[in-house]
Amino acid sequence: MRRHVLTILAFIVATFVTQALSHFVVAADHYAAVTYIRKEPIFAFGFLAMVIQGAILSALYSQLTNRYGSTVAKALGFSCLMGVFLVSYIALAEAAKYQVPNIASWIGVELTSNLVQFSLFGSFLNFIYRNAATGNSGGSRAL
Repeated sequence: MRRHVLTILAFIVATFVTQALSHFVVAADHYAAVTYIRKEPIFAFGFLAMVIQGAILSALYSQLTNRYGSTVAKALGFSCLMGVFLVSYIALAEAAKYQVPNIASWIGVELTSNLVQFSLFGSFLNFIYRNAATGNSGGSRAL
């Protein structure tokens, strides 16, 4: 249970830090040019989305570590794979559906920020699961 909660918190921190910096500092002009974005975002919805996504990612990674253990490569690989899954909608489908000012710029900004976000999350996963047993040995799972 402790790892589950820590993983959800890790996803929230990785997402909030990366996306807040991207939206409000690093690429603020990029997002300001998108006319369909709310001027005052509803943070509660964004936070709820992070909790839901973090819980799903935690459940999936927990199942993988129960079966195969955890290593740096597995934590980063899992996180990057899930990042590709989630960002495919944000970077590609949104650019296809919405009138974004520049498609190449949109894809570039979204891919870059999400690469940072999911790399950070993978690093957190590695830290949280650093003592998980490897293989199907059924070893200790204590944090």
